[in-house]
Amino acid sequence: MSVGQSTTPNNEIFEHYALLTIHDLSRMCTVEPQHIVALVEEGILQPLPDAAGEWQFAGENLRRARLALRLQRDLEINLAGVALALELLEEIHQLRRAMRRAGVPP
Repeated sequence: MSVGQSTTPNNEIFEHYALLTIHDLSRMCTVEPQHIVALVEEGILQPLPDAAGEWQFAGENLRRARLALRLQRDLEINLAGVALALELLEEIHQLRRAMRRAGVPP
């Protein structure tokens, strides 16, 4: 799914309410937990603040992690490049949303 695509209601509910551990994310993305750690270290994923010491992630991080891994695999770019690409895609999404609100056709 691209950043600009809408999600189904079930996905929106999952992304809003789900809490995932690093092991949940790694299993759902079919990567080792160390790869999720690398995504966090690069600033691609943001764990929620937790006093217990174990990272938890909002459900929206699953979509972001999968997109990051797909960019890394398909475009063969490093994690810094993935982080930049995700930032630019999010900016494009925000600009398109603002254009729609302003009534400007795409």
